[in-house]
Amino acid sequence: MKSLMALLRNTIQNKSLIQNGDRIAVGLSGGKDSMVLLHSLVKLKSYNIIQFDICAITVNPGFDGFNSQPLKDFCDTLNVPFYEEKTDIFEIVFNIRNEKNPCSLCAKMRRGALVQAIQREGYTRLALGHHNDDALTTFLMNFTQTGRLKTLPYNTMLDQSGVRVIRPLLDVTENQIIGYAHKHAVPVEKSKCPIDKTTNRAHMDDLLKVLFKSAPKARASMNRALQNEDQLELWFD
Repeated sequence: MKSLMALLRNTIQNKSLIQNGDRIAVGLSGGKDSMVLLHSLVKLKSYNIIQFDICAITVNPGFDGFNSQPLKDFCDTLNVPFYEEKTDIFEIVFNIRNEKNPCSLCAKMRRGALVQAIQREGYTRLALGHHNDDALTTFLMNFTQTGRLKTLPYNTMLDQSGVRVIRPLLDVTENQIIGYAHKHAVPVEKSKCPIDKTTNRAHMDDLLKVLFKSAPKARASMNRALQNEDQLELWFD
């Protein structure tokens, strides 16, 4: 099995995710995926294979107990500029709108806050920490719930904002991310979302894990299906 760094480099090269001179902003939530993404991109930058600038942007959604200081401290150890974008997402989504399925609106508002910060600070690409399990979960959710073959794109322009969204970890498994975090002592912050681990996506994640245990070849087969872009739609939410 290839290492996370090897997969990251191959994905960036094969999908043309980063070019010389790009200014990359990592959406940093504090979870293992985004923290590992930032750490691995900083490591890749140190190889001097591609010349690019990098920063981290954290969206403060207003959840009780949310504290960005550990994220800033982590960025300081990596010598990465850190920006915090404060929002009223919690108040709007959970109190004013009282959304029964809040994840979609929350994700859109987070994305809007990230784009606003990126444009203000002069960055051009938004790097998100979605990994291979996320792509397969999205594929499975759409297949089973809507009958559509839809998944996450590696590389896409976000509306008319001029910001390009990239997902360098889409070929990396969740277990590889966990292993990398342990190996490099990457700190991880527990989510303060009030519905964490209770969403439809979380339930589908659990189902996917059961599927992989009972059918070891399922991941490879599903990934082959994801490579057939003529059959797929791209999920932008």
